[in-house]
Amino acid sequence: MAAITDLAPGDAVIVLSRTFDAPRELVFEAFTQPEHLAQFWGPTWTRCPACEVDLRVGGAFRVDMQGPDGTVYPCTGTYREIVPPERIVYSATTTDDNPCGGGLPPHSTVTISFADQGDKTRLTVRAELRSRDARDAAIAGGFNEGWMDSFDRLAETLASRRR
Repeated sequence: MAAITDLAPGDAVIVLSRTFDAPRELVFEAFTQPEHLAQFWGPTWTRCPACEVDLRVGGAFRVDMQGPDGTVYPCTGTYREIVPPERIVYSATTTDDNPCGGGLPPHSTVTISFADQGDKTRLTVRAELRSRDARDAAIAGGFNEGWMDSFDRLAETLASRRR
């Protein structure tokens, strides 16, 4: 089960985490290879018809989440730091300043950490937003639910890859 940690009042941060029954290298790989990323990114009601990853500092990624009505919700970012298999840091971006499909405003920094726990991995997503209002808007827009769904889908993807 993922935990949502609310930091001190006024903090513009969202932290979500979950432990996965897979080695850290495999979990890290799921976030860095488009064929795997497209399998779990986004809420359960979406599918990812397009996914691109340019895994280098300054490189970009794009994951198009498509809803049942055909609407595409692009989620884009620029990599700021990549430390295999420990951490990925990216700035969330969109071309029109609209939120990513997961409700994350475009002006944010996301750190995804992969902590080795033997044959398991503790994954932590830390999103830093510009203000508490932006943080609250992201939560109201489905950020937490979207990541919870992604965590569930990631667990399924990892289980199928380990078979």
